[in-house]
Amino acid sequence: MEKSNMVQEEKFGEKDFQTIIGNLLRYGVWISLSVAFIGGIVYLIHNGNQIEDYSVFKENDRNIFEVIAAVYNGAIQGNGESLIFTGIILLFLTPVLRVLLSLFSFLLEKDYLYVAITLIVIAIIIISISFGFSH
Repeated sequence: MEKSNMVQEEKFGEKDFQTIIGNLLRYGVWISLSVAFIGGIVYLIHNGNQIEDYSVFKENDRNIFEVIAAVYNGAIQGNGESLIFTGIILLFLTPVLRVLLSLFSFLLEKDYLYVAITLIVIAIIIISISFGFSH
């Protein structure tokens, strides 16, 4: 019997998604820590001599869109505080993106119980973000 030279197409499977999710978590944490570390260095270079007065609490009551706009503009300008905050936001987004990738993985596998559970988790994340900044 001759061996057939037909190439079988491999389907994009669960192992591929697990590799992507693992890399997302690994590199997401490293990138966010790197950005925050660089922001810390920049902050110390520019503000290392200043003494912070912790006896007075400064409330910063802004909505999430104002905060994101301020952080974005500050990060573009190289502001150390904004770079640190960008690193924190990236660290927060890493597991959120993992949940979204898991949703697509469960949809491809047609595992609808886990699709429903993942959608509930995404809804909880959205609600907590929405109401967390609405005081």
